[in-house]
Amino acid sequence: MTRAHAQASRAWWVVDAAGKPLGRVASEVASVLRGKHKPEYTPHEDTGDFVIIVNAGKVALTGGKLDKKFYYHHSGIPGGFQAESYRHILERKATFPLEKAVRGMLPKGVLGRQMLTKLKVYETPDHPHAAQQPKPLTIRSRSVR
Repeated sequence: MTRAHAQASRAWWVVDAAGKPLGRVASEVASVLRGKHKPEYTPHEDTGDFVIIVNAGKVALTGGKLDKKFYYHHSGIPGGFQAESYRHILERKATFPLEKAVRGMLPKGVLGRQMLTKLKVYETPDHPHAAQQPKPLTIRSRSVR
């Protein structure tokens, strides 16, 4: 364990995703998870903070992406290709699109998976992390109607 990692103080942040664009929320959260807002940021170490995202089911997509954006999956067997629209995924599991977007913006490999463990996403405005006294994190973007 290096000196910067041993001294890393972990703050807790809470983000309300209601009405905010998916990509803007994900990029801001990924930056905080990496620790880029801290002066002791080091690219090869996990110096980031914990982030709680609430109201994940109310995140917005601009344009017609609600029906035009698809998530693809292949099981590996012949005929195992599946495509699912964003609208259907929001109904089935509303936290998945935000988790996937943030995961794609983090480093690949062990470091990125370690950073992803500090992300907590909830579909409703309630979360069980009140004891950590999270501070609100403002996303610098306009709300989408």
